[in-house]
Amino acid sequence: MRNHICLLAVTVALPFLAQPAWANMVYVSNEKDNTVTVVDSKTMEVVKTIDVGQRPRGITISHDGKLLYVCASDDDTVEIIDTSTNEIVGSLPSGPDPELFVLSPNGETLYIANEDDNLVTVIDVNAKSVLAEIPVGVEPEGMGVSPDGKTIVNTSETTSMAHFIDASTHEITDNVLVDSRPRFAEFKPDGSEVWVSAEIGGTVSVIDNKSRAVTHKITFEIQGLRSEQIQPVGVRITADGKKAYVALGPANRVAVVNTETYEVEKYILVGQRVWQLAFTPDGKQIISTNGLSNDITFIDTETDEPIKSVTVGQLPWGVAVSPN
Repeated sequence: MRNHICLLAVTVALPFLAQPAWANMVYVSNEKDNTVTVVDSKTMEVVKTIDVGQRPRGITISHDGKLLYVCASDDDTVEIIDTSTNEIVGSLPSGPDPELFVLSPNGETLYIANEDDNLVTVIDVNAKSVLAEIPVGVEPEGMGVSPDGKTIVNTSETTSMAHFIDASTHEITDNVLVDSRPRFAEFKPDGSEVWVSAEIGGTVSVIDNKSRAVTHKITFEIQGLRSEQIQPVGVRITADGKKAYVALGPANRVAVVNTETYEVEKYILVGQRVWQLAFTPDGKQIISTNGLSNDITFIDTETDEPIKSVTVGQLPWGVAVSPN
């Protein structure tokens, strides 16, 4: 009976209900069961599970919200999902074992880290063609792009470096040594700094984008946990540039860092093995993927308190949120 009522409401008021019903969807790549879970950010409930390729990890969405890109790592491809139908509508040539990627500010170019062959593959998303293959260090993973789109940063895990790449020439301009096993690169909104997490090193290196030098190193201490349990992975910085959130892996916490003092202000307890993070479009919430507890956690960014955890698929890895 309940379903009949919902159908009637949509039929009567379709112009008003159709768009909001799919607004602010959260997309979670589940590495182990080869799915993407779709969660409504308002109701914090699962609305759809999409079958995708093998070992989905990196996930991002087009700036207009119409297309979702998913790294199907073991299939050596990037799958394209139409967000209006939740159907796979195509793919992009990605190079071997695509793990993480970043979309350029103009939405036309995708920069993909290919872990197995030590390359960054540059893709024209409209033409679905390879523009360049850039040799980098061993086991590339993290990908960041400056707000002006001029600079790309790749982190190579085994080389322990952040590689700065000129987006116009596709040439490496600087190599910056960071701590062991760098996983993620995030630019500040003003483009002045790049924050690079080091999973095994247990730190986040703050790199000045002009001098290309490490200016600060952020460390983490949690009472009752050994240092080796604290493994920084995903990093996200608020739109106003004042706070950074750092996923701390098996520490099961997200650190809140003041970007002016570079001090940790709080640790937020979430699920097990927190990996990646994404903000909702209004910036009022940040969402963590918790791999070993098979859930995601919604966090209030005003209070920095967890709101709710939602069960998704097996081994959730990446997360992206629709812009509208």
